[in-house]
Amino acid sequence: MSEKVSITIDNQAIEVDPDKNLLEEVLSAGLDLPYFCWHPSMDSVGSCRQCAMTEYADEEDQHGRLIMACMSSPRDGARYSLQAAADFRAEIIEGMMISHPHDCAVCEEGGECHLQDMTVMSGHTYRRYDGTKVTHRNQNLGPFIGHEMNRCITCYRCVRFYRDYAGGTDLGAQASHHHVYFGRYDDGPLESEFSGNLAEVCPTGVFTDKVFSKHYSRKWDLQTSPSICAGCSIGCNINPGERYGTLRRVVNRYNDEVNGYFICDRGRFGTGYVNDDAVRIRQSMTRSSQDADPVLVSNADALQQLQDMSGAIGIGSPRASMEANFALREKVGKANFYAGLSQQEFAILQQILSIYQDTPAHIASLKDVEASDAVLILGEDLTNTAARMALAVRQSVRHRSFEKAAEQKIPLWHDAAVRKLAMDERSPLYILSPHATRLDDVSETTHICNAGQAARIAAAVASRFDKEVLAPEKLDKAEQALVKRITASFKGARQPLIIAGSNSMSLPLVQSAANLAQALYQKNELTQLALVGSEANGLGLMLLMEDSQQDLQQAFATGTQSAIVVENDLYRRAPTAEVDHFIAGLEQLAVIDNIKTRTGEQAHLVCASATFAESSGTFVNYEGRAQHYYATFKPVDSILPATRWLAPETSLATLTQACSQTLANCAGMADLTPGQDYHYAGLLVPRQQFRYSGRTAMRANKNVHEPKQEQDPDGIMSYSMEGVSPLKEARVFNTPWAPGWNSNQSVFKFQDEVGGHLKQSSIGVRLLDKRNSAEEGGYIALDSSEKNTAFPLYHLFGSEELSAQSQAIQARATSAYVAMNPADADRLGFNAGGGVTVQGNGVVPLLLRDSIATGSVGISVGLPGLNVHDVLPDVSLEPAPQWQAPPQWQPDNIIVSDRLHKLHEQEGD
Repeated sequence: MSEKVSITIDNQAIEVDPDKNLLEEVLSAGLDLPYFCWHPSMDSVGSCRQCAMTEYADEEDQHGRLIMACMSSPRDGARYSLQAAADFRAEIIEGMMISHPHDCAVCEEGGECHLQDMTVMSGHTYRRYDGTKVTHRNQNLGPFIGHEMNRCITCYRCVRFYRDYAGGTDLGAQASHHHVYFGRYDDGPLESEFSGNLAEVCPTGVFTDKVFSKHYSRKWDLQTSPSICAGCSIGCNINPGERYGTLRRVVNRYNDEVNGYFICDRGRFGTGYVNDDAVRIRQSMTRSSQDADPVLVSNADALQQLQDMSGAIGIGSPRASMEANFALREKVGKANFYAGLSQQEFAILQQILSIYQDTPAHIASLKDVEASDAVLILGEDLTNTAARMALAVRQSVRHRSFEKAAEQKIPLWHDAAVRKLAMDERSPLYILSPHATRLDDVSETTHICNAGQAARIAAAVASRFDKEVLAPEKLDKAEQALVKRITASFKGARQPLIIAGSNSMSLPLVQSAANLAQALYQKNELTQLALVGSEANGLGLMLLMEDSQQDLQQAFATGTQSAIVVENDLYRRAPTAEVDHFIAGLEQLAVIDNIKTRTGEQAHLVCASATFAESSGTFVNYEGRAQHYYATFKPVDSILPATRWLAPETSLATLTQACSQTLANCAGMADLTPGQDYHYAGLLVPRQQFRYSGRTAMRANKNVHEPKQEQDPDGIMSYSMEGVSPLKEARVFNTPWAPGWNSNQSVFKFQDEVGGHLKQSSIGVRLLDKRNSAEEGGYIALDSSEKNTAFPLYHLFGSEELSAQSQAIQARATSAYVAMNPADADRLGFNAGGGVTVQGNGVVPLLLRDSIATGSVGISVGLPGLNVHDVLPDVSLEPAPQWQAPPQWQPDNIIVSDRLHKLHEQEGD
């Protein structure tokens, strides 16, 4: 960052950063300047002309000239005026509003509309135009996004985000002049995994949250709280909103180090299960035997039965909070606590934890990922396993354009100029994958290979940087050429990054990624490493295991008569026959969960637990960042947080403190919240952000007298509109708001805060951010016993357990399937469009894809109809001549692959 310079705006002196545009600095200084097209992540194009200011040449200049603040750099000592350009801004917005409909009262954006804010701010309160308005036909854009094109003001933010930033291809600007239309060529679901961000990016009500629209609530009606997405291991920060005891929507919550301004569609639309009585467990129940019908039981009786289960083993979960897992461990004893992970996933996550503790390379946050200028992805289909990281990788390839812009002295915020200057030039991205991915369109090379081949290529690259790494003996000519290209790119990189993870189900890939990062670190201390997991608290669960080797298979081998399972479906973790045998041998099985599962259907005791939206706790994300989430609303009385079932007399704050004091590397958890007794001048932080009427009417069906406000025993937030601003305590920073700024864009008014003291307090605590010398760790010997015939296929919509229960996600999901190369299908006698019989799982559809390596078979993960643990690693398939497609089979929802895939492998150097 350059030294600050001093400017004067309407006789007010402020310090600004000359490397940023004037609009951003004006907003960060707390001043009000209308705008539409600018966005901090997409920078400036100057299309809306709404941020006009007057710039004066010198002290003698009394007239000045109009400039667009988003297209201007601050000059040291310069004089500007907001007031002098007020009439121009009013005329601009009046022109924008000529064809805008008068539907604020029914528009989903009402009360949080950026256009409303800017219209009032510009002084345009009376419409003089009474002619015919231009109207458009709206499109059906799928289950996530509503479309009302008549509200458009042509700011171009939608296509700039969707196409330029997120890489989508099916949304564009059509026609011209006053007839510009933003939509698809034809009706159909938006294909981008980030389409939901259009509802937040759009400053009007053109693109709306269709799921939220079905509930029809206003922003001021919602109770919200700071929360963490439970959809994957990234740990995106979110704000869930509740009304009348139901979760109405999820929006992005800014975190500079993690998700920034955007989240994926799984995180935004995958929480419908919270409200769904068809999948939720609303009341506890007991069974006399596994085959008996369930009988409802009171909380007191259920708690007593749990208390009486002495000698039970406990099986934890990577989707349960740190506190819930710790409470289970304390209840059953450390020696009887098991991870609830398959042997394979346990070994990989344990290896990741060990690597993070020993590696000299920096563990990359998403902000670090975006800053990397040479990236290698080993075996991870990021768009489907860690979508927000895929979006960050997509930004990383722009570094070459930034370098060229710096050489030409073009400001980096000048988005159109920077993109035009670079054209198709990109920083190097290499992907080694068994199949095509959604990032192939920006990769320099996508090399289709199995996990063993990818590990050998990574080892060969590592040996180029450190001779202590044993180079593989068998590499063909194409692989040798690829090794040379990757090596050259990493040698020329300022901040190289290696990405792998547990989702590949390949231990050697993770090991080779760590070895390569360590070898690179010898030459470049800015080397980054990111090892992603599959679920929200997988790494946290491994911290709880400490030195224990107790995975799920070991739990099965104990011969125990009694087990307590917390928020885990064992049938998603192990082969079906093994789980059946384990459950059949139990005299007592207690399941504490919030959704109905196959494991819970056979339990003797099922305790109804709260979801993330109804409870508080801590998740540890893929980088070892611990982040606390707060309950958005209280569940019904028959539902308790998992911690209350396991430790009814212990507060959540006490459990968090115990984790920080008991577990290695977890001391930082104590700093995640301000403490159990926090208040400011006697006030807590309100969940209800705005004053509203009708609180008594909301409860009138029960009692016309308003009861005492409910209390939250597990947090420092109040279920009320009364309280202190969250800016007083940054760790519970909730919904940003400024006078006159009611839309989500008000966060842009807090750029100094979210980049300064607020950021430092609210980004979470890095538990594993250690930098040891490279000599301490040593290189890992690769596991050579792994078979590489079959590989997992993930889907952002459907593979994750909780979001898959949400109706909006189900509309974009499909059933289980097997995929292979057409050449292999011909050789084995399988028919295109037919089905295959999979051992132990019946018949599933067969999908033929040219972009799958020959000799490999892809097995879908988590989709209904197939247990991947029954298939991997030894897959056995037979043709199914009488196959009929199952009702859930929707091949059109498998969007990715061949049509977006481009291979540009080169022979030789």
